[in-house]
Amino acid sequence: MQDKPDIADLMMAVQEFISAEIAPQLTGHAAFSARVAGNVLALMQRELALRPGFRAAQTARLETLLGARGSLEELNHTLCAKIAEGTLGLDDAPLIDHLKRATMGKLAIDQPNYAGYKTAQENDWPEEG
Repeated sequence: MQDKPDIADLMMAVQEFISAEIAPQLTGHAAFSARVAGNVLALMQRELALRPGFRAAQTARLETLLGARGSLEELNHTLCAKIAEGTLGLDDAPLIDHLKRATMGKLAIDQPNYAGYKTAQENDWPEEG
């Protein structure tokens, strides 16, 4: 029995097709648009692969940090309120660790080639996950 390819495999096939077959034949704005399309597909692949684990890790950290349970969105809202009221601040090491890890996770998905992300990795910022 043959199963259909999963969404990540389909996106990779389309991305490779655009990069290898279509983009080299294009110039100007069309070439730029093909690169954008390939980059969007790569971002979507990273999102599918990394986001669930990153969300789970962030939720667990926030539950520990805040001593509360809830969705990631609810916990982030509570975190923002605690920062705004001064209950949590830059002197709180678990908060700083959480913020660094969350930032690194977002960059790993959105901009893995960003120079600032590479610098943070070189400076041993903790990775999300």
